[in-house]
Amino acid sequence: MSKSGMNGVEKQSSIPTRRVANPGKATVLALGKAFPSQVVPQENLVEGFLRDTKCDDAFIKEKLEHLCKTTTVKTRYTVLSREILDKYPELTTEGSPTIQQRLEIANEAVVEMALEASLGCIKEWGRPVEDITHIVYVSSSEIRLPGGDLYLSAKLGLRNDVNRVMLYFLGCYGGVTGLRVAKDIAENNPGSRVLLTTSETTILGFRPPNKARPYDLVGAALFGDGAAAVIIGADPRECEAPFMELHYAVQQFLPGTQNVIDGRLTEEGINFKLGRDLPQKIEDNIEEFCEKLMGKIGDESMEFNDMFWAVHPGGPAILNRLETKLKLEKEKLDSSRRALRDFGNVSSNTILYVMEYVRDELKKKGNAAQEWGLGLAFGPGITFEGLLIRSLTSP
Repeated sequence: MSKSGMNGVEKQSSIPTRRVANPGKATVLALGKAFPSQVVPQENLVEGFLRDTKCDDAFIKEKLEHLCKTTTVKTRYTVLSREILDKYPELTTEGSPTIQQRLEIANEAVVEMALEASLGCIKEWGRPVEDITHIVYVSSSEIRLPGGDLYLSAKLGLRNDVNRVMLYFLGCYGGVTGLRVAKDIAENNPGSRVLLTTSETTILGFRPPNKARPYDLVGAALFGDGAAAVIIGADPRECEAPFMELHYAVQQFLPGTQNVIDGRLTEEGINFKLGRDLPQKIEDNIEEFCEKLMGKIGDESMEFNDMFWAVHPGGPAILNRLETKLKLEKEKLDSSRRALRDFGNVSSNTILYVMEYVRDELKKKGNAAQEWGLGLAFGPGITFEGLLIRSLTSP
């Protein structure tokens, strides 16, 4: 975009214009997020957690204080409240069969958060809710039939012929899986508009600390609750404002690593075990995975630092390893580190929080913003999910 100065010479405008989306390619048209009302500053976490679980073990306190510092998290949100613990005191009793109580809390909470995030997303989108043709619902925090996809559809007032897809118990890579599925739907159903919503709570995994379960303390120091939503569609209309194109998507698993991230549903809730070699496994395989995605650009001169990055922040160790392995400039993972700081690891939701921060950064850079970027997430399997993303804000 340009305009003439007083002397009649054309000069470049600093106002960024929008790139044109490739015909038939899925784009992100709007984004929303939501959180429960309970805010947990990290500096208050240890005192509150030990009080709520009636734990006075000095070793556990010291361990949790150390973890709270190393996670880099500053703020999280949680469904769990004093009122819930007063109503269900058995949640803090070791060995109590409480899966029924946990699901009573979680099933309702995840849909309410998903509803708030979806309403915010639809408002930003600006089109009637009746124009949503498909819904993809992602959660590792509820179990019931029918699922949250139906309850959310009813609460939103979606058409009763809306096509629903439910993705359960994928863990931290679920948000990128949802984007990949929504992309496939949008590109293979002309005119469709897909609402992708993710919603998670840590209620299923909350339990009193035990030295025999050290990963429980990692979870207490790292994970949070919340929801997110995006609208995905191809061939945007004039009334829509796409900001990213989902150009290419790929998933792969690492053979023989099924036990590195292990989650089991029990009468007490979900039990997790996390292998210490997870960051190393990701580091050993990430370069080849990213090169596979970047190969779809068709520009062999493109390097990792020529891209913008939206990486699920599973924890600071994973971000640090990825940054070192790919020799990324420090600011490349700023959006991921910021999301981890502000919300903690919110499982499948977190990649959408990162994408919102990336969108904001690209807007600030205006004409200097990169065109191409990568969206990455890792989870049980070990599974890698990746997106080649094209920014639609450009010079």
